[in-house]
Amino acid sequence: MFKRIFGLCMCLYVKYKEVILYLVFGGLTTLVNIVSYAVFARILNMDTVTGTSVAWLISVIFAYITNKIFVFESKTNTFALLVKECVSFFGCRLATGVMDVAIMYLSVDLLHFNDIVMKIVSNVFVVILNYIFSKLFIFRREEA
Repeated sequence: MFKRIFGLCMCLYVKYKEVILYLVFGGLTTLVNIVSYAVFARILNMDTVTGTSVAWLISVIFAYITNKIFVFESKTNTFALLVKECVSFFGCRLATGVMDVAIMYLSVDLLHFNDIVMKIVSNVFVVILNYIFSKLFIFRREEA
C-alpha cells in the first residue's frame, strides 16, 4: 500500500514538478519579500514605497537564483545568454514590482489599510503574474 501511494506521489511530482517547485520557491520568495518589508517598514521605519522597493530587490535576487537553478533548470552556456535571461527576468519582475509598489501606496498610504495584510494580498497577484512571465518569456524552453 505504501509503495503504491509513494509511486502515485512520485508520478504526480514528476508530472507537475515545475509547478510544485515554483509554488515552493514562490512561497519562499514571498516570505523573503514580506519579512524584508516588515523589517524595513516596522523596525527601520522606512516609508511604504522605499520599504517595498528594497524588499522587492532582495526577493527578486532570491527568486532569480532559485527559479534558474531549481524551478526551470535553466542552462545558459554563454555569458550573452545569461545576461539576456537575467535582464528579461529583472525586466518582467520590474513590471510586477511597480504593481506591488502601486498597490501598497494606494492601499496603505492613501486608504490606510494594514500594511502587512496588503503586502500579502499584493504578493498573491505578483506570484501569479511572475509565474506567467517566467514560463512564457524568461525561461521558456526552445523547441527542438
